Amino acid sequence: MIVLKFGGTSVGTAARIQQLVPLINNDSPKIIVLSAMSGTTNALVEIADYIRTKALVEANNSIDQLRQKYHTVILELFNSSRYRQKGAQLLDKHFKILKDCCRLDLDEEHEKIVLAQGELLSTNLLQLHLSERKITAVVLAALDFMRLNRQGEPDLDYINHQLNQVIARYPSNQIFITQGFIARTAEGAVSNLGRGGSDYSASLIGAAIQAKEIQIWTDIDGMHNNDPRYVEGTSALAKLSFVEAAELAYFGAKILHPLSIGPAKDKDIAVRLKNTLQPQAKGTLIGKKIEGEGVKAIAAKDAITVIKIQSDRMLMAYGFMRHVFEVFERYQTPIDMVATSEVAVSISIDKPLHLPNIVKDLEEYGRVEVDHRLSIICIVGNYISDKGGIAAEIFKCLDSIPVRMISFGGSRHNISILVKEDNKQSALKALHQLFTP
Repeated sequence: MIVLKFGGTSVGTAARIQQLVPLINNDSPKIIVLSAMSGTTNALVEIADYIRTKALVEANNSIDQLRQKYHTVILELFNSSRYRQKGAQLLDKHFKILKDCCRLDLDEEHEKIVLAQGELLSTNLLQLHLSERKITAVVLAALDFMRLNRQGEPDLDYINHQLNQVIARYPSNQIFITQGFIARTAEGAVSNLGRGGSDYSASLIGAAIQAKEIQIWTDIDGMHNNDPRYVEGTSALAKLSFVEAAELAYFGAKILHPLSIGPAKDKDIAVRLKNTLQPQAKGTLIGKKIEGEGVKAIAAKDAITVIKIQSDRMLMAYGFMRHVFEVFERYQTPIDMVATSEVAVSISIDKPLHLPNIVKDLEEYGRVEVDHRLSIICIVGNYISDKGGIAAEIFKCLDSIPVRMISFGGSRHNISILVKEDNKQSALKALHQLFTP
């Protein structure tokens, strides 16, 4: 069995949904993991915000506008009046939930219920479309098997047991459809895996069923050697290792959720990135084997904040860094890069939610400075930090661009530099020219 995940743009219109049928309807057994139709999650976030702030007129208007969008999809997706009626009944069910939420004081769980409607709609619309075309498919409710533990992480044993138990009820079925993104908490409340979490869902599902392959279908023909939004002449990479793909995903390659590599890597299941608009393109194959040497790709991650702590107490002292890192642990804030001297340490983060508290606690150990609107540029390849002269080449290439920090030697597969966001595009272009044959 294989797992195919289709993103929001792949199911963004009735025509796009119809184009999935040849990819789905073949002899191989599969689980289809779907995102919400493009634009839906943003609309649901807006609706939830309106309900929370009691802007109920705006909330109801937004709900009506979203329903009209789906009404148009139903008219275009289905050919018969019978299935158009089934589609309308589906809308009645899910949009009633949204309307009912307008009468509540929206707590965190009901907000997650609002956000879940996008994936629930897309999966059921696809199943109805396949049914109209006489193709049998079973919808598996992700809320029946996708659960988080008390630390908010996927409960792998539970997912494995429940999912395989559900699939076993349909021994002759070849096509299963389920929702990405959504999950339940350990207490049973509706929750989710965060933005882009459908990739993570697909990887968790693939690991649970020991899939032959996990395919991530988007509107891009694989992971590129640079960001095509900012650099011309990029090309898709044929192969990457799990390690290389994880570095690129974490540091800005938007095609793949960074957490989605882990479950596949742990079970040694290949991940293939494909393009629904060009299904004949080979895409990018991600696996265990590391092939070739040198720089393979460059990615950038924006909205980075740097915190600098300067203190004479660091000088020839031990334990100082432990105290600093404990502050970030206390506020559950991951660290991206670290640079140190004898009297100062600079730390970059991409989640500044608790920044005021972090700064306050760090001031106990020294003078604190904060810089915003920075970008990490990640240069990824195989054994690149072992290659003589590569750091010199990078700095020479970026001689007109101020570099705030550099991370070199922590990994044989990654060199990271920190620049101002305003300089990101220039840096990406310069590095592309340097490392593209």
